[in-house]
Amino acid sequence: MGKIWTAIGLMSGTSMDGIDVALVRSDGEGHVERGASQFFAYDPAMRDLLEEALETAKKITDRSARPGNLKHVEQEITRLHVDAVKGFLQEQGLSAEVVDMIGFHGQTVLHRPEIGLTVQLGDGDLLARETGIPVVYDMRANDMKFGGQGAPLVPVYHQALARSLSDELREKMPVVFVNIGGISNITYIGADDELIAFDTGPGNALIDQWVQAHAGIPFDQGGMIAAEGQVVQGLVDKYLDDPYFAKKVPKSLDRNDFRMPDPSEASLEDGAKSLAHLSAAAIFKACEHLPKSPKLWIICGGGRHNPVIMADLKEMGSAMDSDVVSAEDAGFDGDAMEAEAFGYLAIRAKLGLPLTYPNTTGVKNPVSGGIFSD
Repeated sequence: MGKIWTAIGLMSGTSMDGIDVALVRSDGEGHVERGASQFFAYDPAMRDLLEEALETAKKITDRSARPGNLKHVEQEITRLHVDAVKGFLQEQGLSAEVVDMIGFHGQTVLHRPEIGLTVQLGDGDLLARETGIPVVYDMRANDMKFGGQGAPLVPVYHQALARSLSDELREKMPVVFVNIGGISNITYIGADDELIAFDTGPGNALIDQWVQAHAGIPFDQGGMIAAEGQVVQGLVDKYLDDPYFAKKVPKSLDRNDFRMPDPSEASLEDGAKSLAHLSAAAIFKACEHLPKSPKLWIICGGGRHNPVIMADLKEMGSAMDSDVVSAEDAGFDGDAMEAEAFGYLAIRAKLGLPLTYPNTTGVKNPVSGGIFSD
């Protein structure tokens, strides 16, 4: 085991609900110590600003460009991350001096892998200056430079976590880690550590957009709306017929690649139920691209808090003779996992270790990445 580094990971995902902060200590390889974590929610005004930013970002053709008010939004996002780091350190009784680095994901506003373009808003220099901690950021760009999709980045962390599974769970290889954020992605880990990863399809984003448009609320808390509805199978099938699902892996999605249904296609409740069912069905449809049928599915991310999605996943898993468990049932923290991952990735970047691989992003050869701000 090499030197153990202490990192803070920051993640603001495609659900655009706020910032996850997590502490992780690692050698950047197999040794991982998971520390405290905390969530800092965006207020409604910030969420509205980010929705506007998604529209404005569609004009970007050069990833350094910041048309419209995107420069302002970038500064606002960064300052919220500064506040989150400082709030986390204060809450945990830690000083900045004990943290070696911050892994800063930023906020994705555009992801177009087919043209090698991905844009995450976040000023790493400003974050480093204001926190007094070195920052590793912009971790997707180098992967794209060498032919990768730029996503997903978390699989190498999932691989490290899989090594720490209990003996009982390790017997259930192959295992798949599922992250249900705005978009869902999976990491398949075979018995021989084989690693395959890709985005599976819509996660929470369509559900959030649907209930926001029809009920004026940001998300279906506890799946209460979906629980009152019925699946409109024709609506689900229409999504599953999208060419994306047949596309070879690795592959990745932008939050805007799937549009919410037309209001005439379903009632509020039936739409929420159908979109929750779609989230689960898209995850299991991913089996078409895997070398073996997984025996264990570990569900992470915000989607695991939706009992309707989880019930569908468990039913579909049972039909395939596989177990579906939450991250917590496997001994992990499903809310903090992506933030932990970006702390871990920052350490790997610092050490020049690969962040991505041909079977996770389609990059030609394993590559490291990240920009460093001291």
